[in-house]
Amino acid sequence: MDDRLAEIALGAAQPALAAIKLAWWRDQLAALDTQPPPPEPLLGQITAELMVAGPTGADCSALAEGWMGVIEEQPDPGPRGRALFALLGKLLGQGNVPGGETFSRADLARRSGNPEWLRKLVPPPAARPVRPITMLDALGRRDAVRFWPPEAEATPGRSWTLIRHRLTGR
Repeated sequence: MDDRLAEIALGAAQPALAAIKLAWWRDQLAALDTQPPPPEPLLGQITAELMVAGPTGADCSALAEGWMGVIEEQPDPGPRGRALFALLGKLLGQGNVPGGETFSRADLARRSGNPEWLRKLVPPPAARPVRPITMLDALGRRDAVRFWPPEAEATPGRSWTLIRHRLTGR
């Protein structure tokens, strides 16, 4: 399903045409919760194989809606990644799995051959005057990765994070 939606979003000659096709898929997928699928083989396969494992038509519809964000004037792959991770989480019986934007950006770069999708992952360096403040955010990102057991405040790793951020802004 994701591959078909990718073909539509990335293969259309005009974004408006892609938007119309993605809207059709979104509506058809949402309708699978209340009515049988139309004679489109992929919709029948989704009903027979995917929806019996837990996801609903609305969950599948969210993925089509997420692809709409990719074709907008200011593309945002985040909704597509979040919808895909939520759908996969339901397939695994884990509910909504957070994240997905990084995967979505990397996947779009691979599919389109455009590395710009990946460059947007790296935030621009903080401006020199605000680095004393943004150092706190750098420590927060470090602490988020090393949540348990909590790291002591005066460790070499935390000091290095502060020094590196102060010098580079990253």
